[in-house]
Amino acid sequence: METSLRRAIEREELHLAYQPICDLSTGRMVSFEALARWRDAEGCDHSPVDFIPVAEESGLIVPLGRWAVQQATMQLAEWDRIAGGSCGMRMSVNVSAIQLQRDAIPAVIDGALGKAGIAGDRLTLELTESAIVGDPDGVTMIMEGLKELGTTVAMDDFGTGYSNLAYLQKLPIDILKIDRSFVNGMLADRDKIAIVRAIMGLAQALGMKTTAEGIETIELGQTLAALGCTYGQGYLYAKPLDPEAAWAMIAAQA
Repeated sequence: METSLRRAIEREELHLAYQPICDLSTGRMVSFEALARWRDAEGCDHSPVDFIPVAEESGLIVPLGRWAVQQATMQLAEWDRIAGGSCGMRMSVNVSAIQLQRDAIPAVIDGALGKAGIAGDRLTLELTESAIVGDPDGVTMIMEGLKELGTTVAMDDFGTGYSNLAYLQKLPIDILKIDRSFVNGMLADRDKIAIVRAIMGLAQALGMKTTAEGIETIELGQTLAALGCTYGQGYLYAKPLDPEAAWAMIAAQA
């Protein structure tokens, strides 16, 4: 798979899909998360669950990550062009722990924003909890560089790792993403509701916003909104979409 993935990156066989993120208080779409997808030359789809770990182990995550942020910002610029001005959306891109360690992330992001002509405040960078806890001092410097560009920083999969809560207080994190494992089946599980409520209370106390992943029913979205969750994403709103379908959703909302 590593050999095939290396060839796929060189030949630009990968593409991005875009999943909407909605403001739970209004129900309006405000952002998209860009997600890497790979269909090889034979037409076979490879799951990110399979190829992302291979990319991380081999170091291919660095060129893959650079490509993803460049593609995502260029796509946002294209939607702006079609809209004849700002399309009103933001873009979220995942940054791997390995890429954080090996790449000059602020310079990469600055270059992608400049090339696309997109302001930093329209880009959210999602970092996993493990990336932050692994090297808090190094990550702090990187985050400060990203904040200077005006970007938003989100901690992805919050609650699934081993958080040192002191880091949350020190680091310039704007959004906590509540992992789908807490959201799925939440309505029938008091413990999950308690955990979600605790995460949201923590975020609120630290001046952060929250995004719940894996929302699949109207009831779940309404409950999370009532609990004070800021944003939501999941199949209730849409599966990851190709650029044309994503634009159709943007246009329908305008």
